[in-house]
Amino acid sequence: MKGNAQEKIILVTNDDGVTAPGIRALIEAVSPLGKVVVVAPDSPQSGKGHAITIGVPLRLDQVYLFEGIEAWQCSGTPVDCVKLARDKILHRLPDICVSGINHGANHSINVIYSGTMSAAMEAAIEGVPSVGFSYLDYSFDADFSLCKEVAHTVAKKMLESELPEGTLFNVNIPVVKKEDYKGIKICRQADAKWVEAFDERRDPRGKKYYWLTGEFINRDNGEDTDVYALANNYASLVPVQFDLTDYKLKKKIENDWTF
Repeated sequence: MKGNAQEKIILVTNDDGVTAPGIRALIEAVSPLGKVVVVAPDSPQSGKGHAITIGVPLRLDQVYLFEGIEAWQCSGTPVDCVKLARDKILHRLPDICVSGINHGANHSINVIYSGTMSAAMEAAIEGVPSVGFSYLDYSFDADFSLCKEVAHTVAKKMLESELPEGTLFNVNIPVVKKEDYKGIKICRQADAKWVEAFDERRDPRGKKYYWLTGEFINRDNGEDTDVYALANNYASLVPVQFDLTDYKLKKKIENDWTF
């Protein structure tokens, strides 16, 4: 990567793959803010979470999909993309990392499974202020106009702010008409979960196979949650942390348990 030492470097990645419409929309949203470098999977990697590749070699190839933008495709996971970007392409930490725009929600418990958010989290672990963007429209021909506005606003605010090390945001955008959109709401993660089921089928040889299905259950009636915000035409912004320590429980067992 070559560029002005004073220029802001914005790493763009995703989990839907380098050819997904969402990443093109994200590039268009943030490119006015600095030098964009894209490193994204060469194929869809949804639901990969924080997986890394250790059993096979990784491939990294430059692609020319976005006019005037340096872009690379990686054979690995979203997290692999961020690791390779740092070590082999940027040779320094970017100023921010933006991931997405994902086709589909990553609110509440979905953040655990999301390749979009795990890519952003990996950058945050490296000390880079990071954000994942997701749009509640699953269709391939989704209109990303509102998403681009939200992404530009959040990325600009991040670049202008003194953020602590490890800063990580999870942003979800509702499917809503522009005139009904209410703005960005800072939220907490809703207490919600998936109740999974597996659709059992048989192949032509009679052998069983399964498709994952399920129902999303929101157990949280709070009006300060991401699920509530999205249901009420706000984009949700949740500050996320990768320190999984339960400090309340830690304090309790320190007082109650002896070994």
